[in-house]
Amino acid sequence: MSVELANELRRLEDERGTGVLHAGDGAFHLVDGLIACAECRRTTRLDRLMAEAGVASVEVWRQAESAATAPEAAGPRLEALALLSVFDAAYFLLASRTVPEFQPAPPHWLASICRVAPRALVDECARRGDPEVGRWPASLVDRAPVVPARRVRRQRVVLTAGQAEVLAAADTGRTVSGIARDLGRTTYGCLVAVRDLTAAGLIEQPVPVVMTGPLAAADVESTPRLRRRMRPTVSVPIPDRWEPVDRDVLVRLRAALEELT
Repeated sequence: MSVELANELRRLEDERGTGVLHAGDGAFHLVDGLIACAECRRTTRLDRLMAEAGVASVEVWRQAESAATAPEAAGPRLEALALLSVFDAAYFLLASRTVPEFQPAPPHWLASICRVAPRALVDECARRGDPEVGRWPASLVDRAPVVPARRVRRQRVVLTAGQAEVLAAADTGRTVSGIARDLGRTTYGCLVAVRDLTAAGLIEQPVPVVMTGPLAAADVESTPRLRRRMRPTVSVPIPDRWEPVDRDVLVRLRAALEELT
């Protein structure tokens, strides 16, 4: 977690600051020291969450943004989704290693609906653990494709509805962020599902590509590109406890999930 960003959020809370705190690939909108909205390019926008939840269409939401008023009849569902959006973006922004920059600005129009104390937000993100530790670090959510395992263990695996939805959406091309946007889910929720699916052997873990030579120097400031895990070229007998994935099952699973949405 970025200590500098967390400290800046606490300072703005104490000073009851109103404006925009830019951090990495997103920003926090504060009103009287409380967070009314948070945005991150790696997370699903609030309008997409609203549309998928059936609260308001994207067009209705854009009209509400232009008028700076909440859609009619949104009520508690809008508040819940706004809170989810804030915590989702904060999890990734607090992992950024950039220097935050605060700019005073008029109050954000969502302040009447959503207000989160920065200290509570930082504590919750800390409770979720280090974003960069584990099978899928937060920095990979928009860089590494989610690749279904070529072989799975011959055993019963019980999946939650969310895990099954994410597994059905994994197509070797979309990232965690891409899957979250397409499904209208939070990126953090999809990341947790991908981590669990990886632990169960249903999703392959990405491996960073180590670059050398002149290209490495040019790319030193950026995150290394990723490729899927490459298996050894030597011939290794496959144990009996492994079997090929039944692609037809995944196709039927995806179709069933689409009918439920």
